[in-house]
Amino acid sequence: MRAVVIRTAGGPGVLGVADLPVPEPGPGEVRLAVRAAAVNPADLELRARAEPRPAPWVPGMDAAGTVDAVGEGVERLVPGEHVMAVVNPFGPHGGAQAERVVVPAASVVRAPAGVGLAQAATLPMNGLTAMTCLDLLGPAHGRTLLVTGGAGHLASFVVPLSKDAGWRVVADARPQDEPAVRALGADEGVPRGDALGAAVRGVLPDGADAAVDTAALQRRVVPALRDGAVLVDVKGWEPGPLERGIRVERAFVYTAFGRTDWLEELARKVASGRLRLPVPREVAPPDVGAVHERVGAGGQRGRTVVVL
Repeated sequence: MRAVVIRTAGGPGVLGVADLPVPEPGPGEVRLAVRAAAVNPADLELRARAEPRPAPWVPGMDAAGTVDAVGEGVERLVPGEHVMAVVNPFGPHGGAQAERVVVPAASVVRAPAGVGLAQAATLPMNGLTAMTCLDLLGPAHGRTLLVTGGAGHLASFVVPLSKDAGWRVVADARPQDEPAVRALGADEGVPRGDALGAAVRGVLPDGADAAVDTAALQRRVVPALRDGAVLVDVKGWEPGPLERGIRVERAFVYTAFGRTDWLEELARKVASGRLRLPVPREVAPPDVGAVHERVGAGGQRGRTVVVL
């Protein structure tokens, strides 16, 4: 099978395409014939650092395609079904950007109705990250939530999901992106930049009760928060104790890879039109290096997918 591979840590030039053995599903596992695999910022982090196992290794955390084979004990999924899956690139079978990928059955659900496989491939990892963030925040009870990076891909899930959960949502955005952020369901839009704290307190004088920091602003979010607030981090920030009793919760999406129920809920949200899945471009495996350059430059909306 063809796969996108990383042969050594480094820049986009270390990416290539190779023929690898087709993996076999074991008990409780499913093999997918992958049609589309999303490129995420996490892939850039994987590429830039050395792995503790022999190269080459395959990047990618999102896949969509058809069920190709099932292992012993798998009854919920059958060959030929259109599905999407979240994939652990550190697992024994590698990541999603390959023509065949084996994953635990719990990480696979039927693809959302009404969208193509390229769109479905942009949902699992970021959707599960958003669900993990909201789970860490606990019940809304009408509380206020700041979402940074309001026009970004992860925020495009966090904003509508948090609104559905009962939060009052404030999101930052550039002026040209504010209409899109409000279309996602944000109650208030505030300007991006160094004055974020003042901007948030202009609409929430006591500060927000919580924040989901999809833009990795980290300490710059603190002035926007009330005393005792919760800041959910998605980038592995460990700041130590913060002032005014503000605490940081870290969202590890890997803890949610077995949440079949969350994946199915996300699929229903897409089918109902509540979540949108823009795909700015589709590329062939040899062009993934150029995609890494664009993703590294920032500003991209949605996720580019590799078509296999």
